[in-house]
Amino acid sequence: MKVAILGYGTVGSAVVKTLLENQKIIKARCGQDIIPVIALAKTPKNNALIPITTNVNEILNRDDIDVFVELMGGIDKPYELISEILKKGKSVVTANKALLAYHRYELENLAKNLAFGYEASVAGGIPIIKVLKEGLSANNIISIKGILNGTCNYILTCMQEGMDFNKALKKAQELGYAESDPSFDIQGKDAAHKLLILASIAYHLDAKPEDILIEGIENIGSEDMYFAKEFDFTIKLLGIAKLKNSCVELRVHPTMISKDKILSKVDGVMNAISIEGDLLGESLYYGAGAGGMATASAVISDLIDVAKENLRSPMLGFRKNIEFKLLKQDEIYTKYYLRIKVEDKIGVLSEITQLMSKNLISIDSFLQKSKKDENYTTLFFTTHFTYEKSIKALIKILEKQDFVKDKPFMMRIEE
Repeated sequence: MKVAILGYGTVGSAVVKTLLENQKIIKARCGQDIIPVIALAKTPKNNALIPITTNVNEILNRDDIDVFVELMGGIDKPYELISEILKKGKSVVTANKALLAYHRYELENLAKNLAFGYEASVAGGIPIIKVLKEGLSANNIISIKGILNGTCNYILTCMQEGMDFNKALKKAQELGYAESDPSFDIQGKDAAHKLLILASIAYHLDAKPEDILIEGIENIGSEDMYFAKEFDFTIKLLGIAKLKNSCVELRVHPTMISKDKILSKVDGVMNAISIEGDLLGESLYYGAGAGGMATASAVISDLIDVAKENLRSPMLGFRKNIEFKLLKQDEIYTKYYLRIKVEDKIGVLSEITQLMSKNLISIDSFLQKSKKDENYTTLFFTTHFTYEKSIKALIKILEKQDFVKDKPFMMRIEE
């Protein structure tokens, strides 16, 4: 089986290296050789293990290529190329989460009975796509909760240990865990793309990133870490999908979770995904979420499935039989954490609690932290279950109060 690599970067070179070095074991597992024969790169490469071209047409016009592996990144150009490849009747494997977040159904419709694999698009080396498609296929998926971005998890781990956000981000960049422009990661967009792919398999939900709640970690401060420690919480950026009757709740945001939860113990750049099924209950999948070799592992897993003829478009029949709708953001129902910086004077706390009551918000816990020689104090609240629309209405009202010194900060709590 001859393979072309579209994108000879960190992952592409790792795929080629592994296919060549592990050729015997790969053949033993799929019954044939999987041979990388040419790769596309932006610029010529010295010491490449296979022939390199900078002209994509040189690859597309070859009739002897059986499978194209897309590792270019981006959305529009890869979509155009993969569409052309599938129309030619050739199989495709991709690791492109952004592409799939927007065009997964169009490409699967084009693929029809061709192999179209994307195991490497979510959580790097963790075979979570296969788990949902195969291992849990008899289950109704009640919920998916995942640490889907190693960059954010590393930064939050550093902050948990006492480092502020900017220093933690700089350290992540120095170690190569964060890009020079980290906004795609720290704003939650990367995790959202991955969550949408998982939701498309679990629920066949056709939602786009713009349709769901996405918040990043850039506004989390040392005071939030202090509160979390005092009340036995850990702060993680989570991608969350929950089935509620015929609706699916999808959201990505920093989340306070109890320290006794398994996800709270996942630190550093690692990824972890908790899935609850109606038959199995909760199961956890843990491993490296990024890096050339981890991602190459998932790419080659798909290639082996193509060679064994085990990989086919899996979701078209599902779409006809089951329809779920996306839950409106205002209807999200959970617990919340609030940090409010206020003027330090009599009556402020009473006024805030009255405003909460008027918006149908009940206080679960409260903490006050004052600084010496300053005329303000910080109030911390956790709430009982309430609706997203209620908490947002409260924040809007609080922002207009003279005694509130900064915009109140809110974080959701997940049990």
